[in-house]
Amino acid sequence: MNLPGKVKIVEVGVRDGLQNETSKVSAADRIALVDRLSDCGLPAIEVGSFVSTRSVPQMADTDTVFAGIQRHPGVSYPVLVPNLQGLRHAVDAGVKDIAFFASASESFSQRNINCSIEQSLVRLADIAAEALPNGLRIRGYVSCVAGCPYEGEVPVSRVVDVAVRLAEFGCFEISLGDTIGVGTPGQVQRIIEGVAGQLSRQQLAVHFHDTYGQALANILVALQEGVSVVDSSVAGLGGCPYAPGATGNVATEDVLYMLQGLGVETGVNLKAVIEAGHAICKQLGRINGSKVARALGSAQAACPGMT
Repeated sequence: MNLPGKVKIVEVGVRDGLQNETSKVSAADRIALVDRLSDCGLPAIEVGSFVSTRSVPQMADTDTVFAGIQRHPGVSYPVLVPNLQGLRHAVDAGVKDIAFFASASESFSQRNINCSIEQSLVRLADIAAEALPNGLRIRGYVSCVAGCPYEGEVPVSRVVDVAVRLAEFGCFEISLGDTIGVGTPGQVQRIIEGVAGQLSRQQLAVHFHDTYGQALANILVALQEGVSVVDSSVAGLGGCPYAPGATGNVATEDVLYMLQGLGVETGVNLKAVIEAGHAICKQLGRINGSKVARALGSAQAACPGMT
């Protein structure tokens, strides 16, 4: 099996996960979660987003969270910024890594951010033009790469077009996101091959939601296609409000368990991530979305001597 020797895990639970929770998580609890995740050896942890608190109240006080975390050497702590105002808040907070996104679906773009794909790209170009001279690194997300709740399957050519534009803006990494979790392995292979016809595979990342239970299979295909960066969310936190029944992002614990079984290095401590996931789920009063965390927890309860 042709796989990369090492995979970088980008932890998105603190941002993409918690922003979809019905209850607001305090800045102190978000700081504690980031610090727990930093201790796990994760190389990149999204801390939050500078968005309208009316639209996403769960991301209020991102500046407080960013100021309060214990930064580890070699770990990046990006934040999502949707516009120039958000960028300027990030700069004022001392952020060095930002992320922004554009949809590959015209309908999703209109419904989600009230503008066309082209209009959103103009906004992102303005952000990049101000961010790069200030020394910030930019990560770009392409959402709805495998499907849209309004349009159905999205043409690969449109995914390619948006990804190329983001790369032209100066994004060091382009994350291909299956926002509603409908993608299948064959589809993922076609998407990556299409984008890789224009961009380096080393520049690509994948971001899968597990709504239809395909996320791990899709990640495996992406790895076989030469992608070595995977987004995931501790305890499977998150979801998409536009996808009925969506079960959230693929769980970091489940991705790590699969990679461990494949002999792929990550540098991340699976046991520590499981503990961080259980802690935040207890605070949220929700069931842990990681199958691995639940299975190992059940096994530990049945056989306390197991590790």
